[in-house]
Amino acid sequence: MNTTRLAVASAAALGLLLATACTTDEIDDPDTQETAAGEEGGDDWFVQADYERQLEQREIEPEGDPAEPWLQAIDPDWVDTSEFALEGGDATVCFSNASVSNPWRVTGWITMQQQVEVLQDQGLIGEFRSSDAADDDDQQISDIQAFVDSGDCDAIIISPSTTATLTPAVQAACDSGAPVIVFDRGVNTDCAVTFIHPIGGYAYGADGAEFLVDNLEPGSTVLALRILPGVDVLEHRWAAAQEIFGDSDLEILGDEFTGGDAAEIKNIVTQYLQRGEVDGIWMDAGDGAVAGIEAFEDAGKPYPVMVGEDELSFMRKWDETGMTAIAPVYSNFQWRTPVLAATMILSGEQVPSEWVLPQEPITEADLDEYLERNADMPSLHYAKFGGEDLPGFPDAWRDR
Repeated sequence: MNTTRLAVASAAALGLLLATACTTDEIDDPDTQETAAGEEGGDDWFVQADYERQLEQREIEPEGDPAEPWLQAIDPDWVDTSEFALEGGDATVCFSNASVSNPWRVTGWITMQQQVEVLQDQGLIGEFRSSDAADDDDQQISDIQAFVDSGDCDAIIISPSTTATLTPAVQAACDSGAPVIVFDRGVNTDCAVTFIHPIGGYAYGADGAEFLVDNLEPGSTVLALRILPGVDVLEHRWAAAQEIFGDSDLEILGDEFTGGDAAEIKNIVTQYLQRGEVDGIWMDAGDGAVAGIEAFEDAGKPYPVMVGEDELSFMRKWDETGMTAIAPVYSNFQWRTPVLAATMILSGEQVPSEWVLPQEPITEADLDEYLERNADMPSLHYAKFGGEDLPGFPDAWRDR
């Protein structure tokens, strides 16, 4: 597989795009793919209609084969893509990745590459070009503009680093005439042919918050741990949790940003335990959950009711301790969908304008099944990665 970082665009073009990006934080159009908000988070991120819709979508049966959840769609609105159909195969597909800076993204990136290899073997994709912005907005703006300037991309896939700041770059890609596919995180424009994501941050945040409300006594204390502000799916997770906690009798001790750093997570939890009891932990992403649990062990405190994620390190700790827990899921198998969508669009096939994938948490009833299915996988792997049928399984993920 050819994964090449393209040359940076001309200084003039990049300067224009950067200047435009500085104005995006004030956009607020409820008709776009994702409602805009300030980069600092807070109530500005909460949209009642979107919250209610996502909670309802948890109960909707997806269309498509349950054996291929990465191709299922919840309540899809199909769009015609015939204008993008190419003669023959050998299409050049370009992918601008926000980063591979956490285990969830590493797992997904491996899955995407394995899916690309299958499509290349089938002659549906020729060259696959990728760039990694390393969580740097300016770098990703440059990467996207470089793809546009090359004129070589038959389709452009974008997983944005942040929401508002990347919006002009995504719009510029759309304006180039190539079909654009946005996935994972949204932007404040609906110009992409399809926006691919699991149900969303509201559903994820609600799954964990509802579990804490159901499994803690009234008056119990909860500590919320968050990664970073300004990313729509993360802000929506916390916004949903705040709605549910606000209607409960739980006491929220605080919400702390951790940067996703295990040492910082352990330090924060330790400090709160030194001040008093912590009965529950809510996390907007659980890849550092084990560090939080270890803080309770070091302090000699009872395990909290825990909201983690489907990362195996947490799931194995959950099984080992027997704690009361749940693993919300932001379906990692979504990394297969964008490249499959690219081949569909370049064949003129219909795709959903908003491609909503199923998103179901792992509960205690599912725990043994998913641990058995992933028994040989490393701790940083995600249980619902959806790559078991790809030729590289299991070595590509096991030998990362």
